[in-house]
Amino acid sequence: MGDVSLETKAYAKIILHAAKYRHCAVNGVLLADASKIRDGAKNQDLDIIDTIPLFHHSHYVSPMAEIALTQIETAAQAENRVIAGYYAGCENFKDNTVEACPGQKIAEKIVEYFPSAVFIVIDNKKFVQHLDTPAIKLYKYSDGKWKQRDINMKTLFHDPDVLKTVSYLLQWGVEKDLIDFDNYLDDITQDWTNRGIEKVLAMSTKHTNKLDAKD
Repeated sequence: MGDVSLETKAYAKIILHAAKYRHCAVNGVLLADASKIRDGAKNQDLDIIDTIPLFHHSHYVSPMAEIALTQIETAAQAENRVIAGYYAGCENFKDNTVEACPGQKIAEKIVEYFPSAVFIVIDNKKFVQHLDTPAIKLYKYSDGKWKQRDINMKTLFHDPDVLKTVSYLLQWGVEKDLIDFDNYLDDITQDWTNRGIEKVLAMSTKHTNKLDAKD
């Protein structure tokens, strides 16, 4: 498989989603830049530039998923992006595999249309120590099932300080401001694109850079 990389905001939203609903399973979709995608290729490099949090309690309600994916796809196309994968985290602390994750049919539907799709599983055990290592596992679809792949730490993140930046977000309690589609469906004035989170993330990145400069 090609290398998979994540921009800071993509990884941050995954972790913030899990942090906001620590007692729940969570899931969402991954977006990539459509201009960098080779149609039909299965083993191309994949740069995840953003993530959209889906649910924390509506994982198995098909109409909700259809509404969410339709809106996300429309918005993604308008910004020349493509749904390129899926992420999920399990409710049980010890469950860190694809098989235990919610909404696998969504992931399988994505890979039908995008053969290079990646499935990111939140590693609950590493979640509490994410300063040391990314709290995710990567899976690719092969021979009819999702298979775990090694993470290339040299290419995983564009920003080497991403773990430190996300740590600051968690210290500031930014996860409480994250909006997933469950929140949006309860109140359609909520912004499921999480532009506010991105603004806070930009401030956090500047804060991290200043501290590094002092060191």
